[in-house]
Amino acid sequence: MHLEESLTSPDDLDEAVAVFVHHRRRLFGIAYRMLGSAVEAEDVVQEVWLRWQMTDRSVVVNPVAFLSSATTRLAINVAQSARVRRETYIGPWLPEPVDTSADPEVGAQRAEALELALLLVLERLNPVERAAYVLREAFDYAYAEIADMLELSLVNVRKIVSRARRHLLDEQRGSVDVAEHRRLLDAFVSAARKGEVASLEALLTPDAVSLSDGNGMRGCARVPVLGRDRVARLSTYRQLWKGAVPELVDANGVTGVMVSRDDRPLAFMTVAASKDGIHQVMWVFSPGKIAAFLDSRRRFGVLPGAVPDGV
Repeated sequence: MHLEESLTSPDDLDEAVAVFVHHRRRLFGIAYRMLGSAVEAEDVVQEVWLRWQMTDRSVVVNPVAFLSSATTRLAINVAQSARVRRETYIGPWLPEPVDTSADPEVGAQRAEALELALLLVLERLNPVERAAYVLREAFDYAYAEIADMLELSLVNVRKIVSRARRHLLDEQRGSVDVAEHRRLLDAFVSAARKGEVASLEALLTPDAVSLSDGNGMRGCARVPVLGRDRVARLSTYRQLWKGAVPELVDANGVTGVMVSRDDRPLAFMTVAASKDGIHQVMWVFSPGKIAAFLDSRRRFGVLPGAVPDGV
């Protein structure tokens, strides 16, 4: 079948749509883990869909390999330009949280590779290292498959993944299970709302850090706040909690909190914790990122047209 025929045949287009829809969550999952942005990941997936439409699919032996490869390469390009843009970001940058209540894994084999704290650490890898790590650790691709996607030798890919693992091990701490994470988060929010600084300090590790992502918004800390006592005092900020209603939400495979006032979302927050307590508090105040989180559930559905609008 010629390309022109494949583009005009309704049956062929229906099959192309079916294949793409079947793998779409996986494609979004790859791009999102590489970029830390649901919006940028969705842009990548839409571009992959356009390329899939224009491809002579009769010569594609393995559609999922083709789609995964296209997604990975496009995400690497976006990640390279995103690094430059983030150099001008005002204050700490945090990944956009995504609602995972509909699909906790967002297309991954290993959901733990989705947590916000890990995505933040992944930012310290270069885009190719990040791609190799995500494909191997989150989606369990074989080294040979990753080598084909990245157009690298098998030996090189093994070295890249091994180097990325070592780097992340140096940066990460052991994490608690989902139930304990939620217990600590509940206790943290309760104490913060009541202004109980001592109770908060008891939940935090001595070297706890608070990160506030507001890209220069007034009232947001523009540098990381370090130390148990300072993090505890900051977290009880009256202007934040006055009249505010916290709602527990599923975000990135664990529990987070959406803080609203008068039905208007103000902030998203979550924590990273080990057996020693909460060591990282992450606040997202950026309106665009909060809007992206609220919109992320829509991405699991189907919009009018041939292809659903991404997970």
